Amino acid sequence: MSRVCELTGKKPMVGMNSSHANNKTKRRYLPNLNDVTLQSETLGRGIKLRITASALRSVDHRGGLDAFLAKAKDDTLSANALKVKKEIAKAQAANA
Repeated sequence: MSRVCELTGKKPMVGMNSSHANNKTKRRYLPNLNDVTLQSETLGRGIKLRITASALRSVDHRGGLDAFLAKAKDDTLSANALKVKKEIAKAQAANA
């Protein structure tokens, strides 16, 4: 399972541990990923995603999954999230 956020595209970063004696060793900074089910108001069902805690706050801030995906760039979304975005856009066009 890859450690990449499905909505924001955040990945592990590389850095250094620094000891008291200032010895440096490589380390990885992993994103805070959580398995969540977000409700889509347009589709009327839940969508299972693996996203970071900061992405979850961003979804809440923008007013839900539908609003977040409407503003999100396609290159940052995973294949699963991009598929959901297109389903939501198609459903909204049919309702309008």
